This record gives sequence, C-alpha cells and structure tokens, in this order.
Amino acid sequence: MSSVRSIEVILEKMMDMVGSSKVEIFEIGEESRHEYQTLKKELSQIQEKVVQLIEQSEKTELHSRFARNRLAEVSKHFASYSDEEVREAYEQANDYQVKLALLHQEEKQLRDRRDHIERRLMKLGETMERADHLINQINVVINYLTGDLQQVSDIIADAEEMQQFGLKIIQAQEEERKKISREIHDGPAQTMANVMLRSELVEKVLDQDGVEKARVEIHDLRRMVKNSLSEVRRIIYDLRPMTLDDLGLVPTLTKYLRNAEEHTGVSITFQRLGKEQRLPSEMEVAIFRFIQEAVQNACKHAEATEIVVKMEMKKDIVNAVIKDDGKGFDPAVKKEGSFGLVGMKERINMLDGRLSIDSKPGKGTLIMVQVPVKPPANNRVAEV
Repeated sequence: MSSVRSIEVILEKMMDMVGSSKVEIFEIGEESRHEYQTLKKELSQIQEKVVQLIEQSEKTELHSRFARNRLAEVSKHFASYSDEEVREAYEQANDYQVKLALLHQEEKQLRDRRDHIERRLMKLGETMERADHLINQINVVINYLTGDLQQVSDIIADAEEMQQFGLKIIQAQEEERKKISREIHDGPAQTMANVMLRSELVEKVLDQDGVEKARVEIHDLRRMVKNSLSEVRRIIYDLRPMTLDDLGLVPTLTKYLRNAEEHTGVSITFQRLGKEQRLPSEMEVAIFRFIQEAVQNACKHAEATEIVVKMEMKKDIVNAVIKDDGKGFDPAVKKEGSFGLVGMKERINMLDGRLSIDSKPGKGTLIMVQVPVKPPANNRVAEV
C-alpha cells in the first residue's frame, strides 16, 4: 500500500510540474501574441508613413529641381539680379536640398524599422506555433496520465499497441479541440469583435451623417451577424448534425455530401438503393461518421477529383461503398499516424460489421462495408 501511495505522490508532483510548465508556456504564447498584434499595428502605421514620405519626397524633389534651375539662371545672369534675389535663390535651393535629405533619412529609418518588425513578426509567429504545439503535447501527456484506458484495453490485448492507440485517441481529441477553438476564434469570435466596432461606428455615423448613412452601416452589420451565425451553425453541424436525430441518415448524408462538394470542389455523387428506413441511433451515427471520414480522406489525402458514395438499405443489412479516383495507397503498409483508418475499422467492429479496402498507388480507393441491422424498439420509418 505504501508503494502505491509513493507512486501516487510521485505522479502528483509530476502533474504539478507539468501543469506549471503548461501555464508558463501558455503565458509565453499569450505575451508573444500580444507583442505580435502590437507590432502588426505599428507595421501598418509605418507602411502608411512610408507611402506619405515618398509622396512628400517627390513633391519636395520637384520644388528642389525648380529652385536649382532658378539658382542656375541667377548665377548665369548674375549681373541682372540684385543681391537680395541672388541670396533668396541660393537659400531656397539650399532649404529644399536640406528638406529632401531629411525626408530621405526619415524614410530610410522607417524602412529599417519596417524590416526589423517583419523579422520580429516572423520569429514571434514561430514562437506562438511552438508554444501551441508544446501545450498540445502537454495536454496529451496530462490526459494520458490521468485518463482511464480500461475500455481501450478491452479492445486491444497487446499492452504496447494499447498504449499507442490510447495516445492516438487523446491526440485526435486534442487536435479536434484545437481545431474547433481556432475556428471559433478566427470565425465567430472575430466577427463579434468586428460587430462591436461597427456598432460604435453606427453611432458615430448616426450623429455625423444622419439616418440614411447609419442605415447602410446597419445593413452591413446585419450581414456580418448573419455570416457569423452561419459559421456557428457549420461548427455545430461538424460536431454532430442535428438532422441525424431529426430526419435520419439518408437526408443528413445528402446534405453533408452536397456541402462537401461545394466546399472542396470535388465531384461527389450519392446513390441510394433500397427503401429508406430509420436505424438505431448509434448505428446511424457510426455509419455517418464512417462515410464522413472516408470522404474527407479522399478529399484531403488522396487528392481525388471524383467520389462516388453508394448506400443500399435492406431490412437486415446496410451496404455502403465509397469509391474515389485519388492517388491510392497500399493497405498492407502501416503508415505512421494513420489513425483515421484505425478509427474507421473500430466503428465498423463495434457494429459487428465487415470492412474491406481495395486500393493501389495511383489506382484510387474502393471501400466497402456491410453492417447488420438491429431494429430499434420503435420501428421508425422515414418518409421517402
């Protein structure tokens, strides 16, 4: 018992150290982000100032040229001009030369500062990326040390494979969370921040330019909110399509594949055979995720230009076929990080189904799956 307690103490200290390191890395990342945003703003101001200086220098150069011509004219016909006119011509030419030199010097300083900021922004970007990567790795370690892998161990007998599989599950979870976090940050959150700024602008426009101008700004504001709402709905749909519960598998697949075709530009054909019927909820989710994973793999990794999805629904079995014209692969070769294929197999195994994959490099991929139907308690039938 004392040995167990000692291990628990060691693990607690380890977790405290890992947690402290995570906080420090997070603070470094946040400080880098703050400096990054500040420098980006300064860079924008410098670029505007450089443009202004170039325009001012061109005007000063033109005046300087006229002043030099005037001085040359006075010098050539010296006797025809008074001492005051000669001195004025010389001073004017000299003043423009000095102004021009100062402008060139200021422009050079701004360009040097701009180059320095651009190099610093590149370094800060690398620092933020490394900080995010380290935090992601730490999250994996924390979840792995504190998580319960008992359910995974029931599926995977070999201890080493169980460890690797468990880590891959956690990594996939963390990557998905990171992806969702980024999507919300770069999408709806950014739009809401812009909405706040535009709402303040509406007030100013209303005070300065009247109702009609304000109405135009309000229309733009409404469009931004509408786009943000669409983005939120897309994120929710990616997490779990609500139509899967309400309408069933076929309508949800139809909508998903249509959206995927519009988003990726890949030609996707969906062919449905047999009588449409509602399946047990866990079965509908598993089949949808399976086809979703297969289509995403074909689009992202196989670089396919055409995908055909066929699904046949019988009373006692569901058959699904996903075929693409992508670059293919060798199923016998176990690739590092090929967690998507492992996940697809696990989904089908949980449904007591059968999965076969036919693929060769350069010959596309054909995935076939058969899943036995276990009717739900209430035999719901969707209207075709």
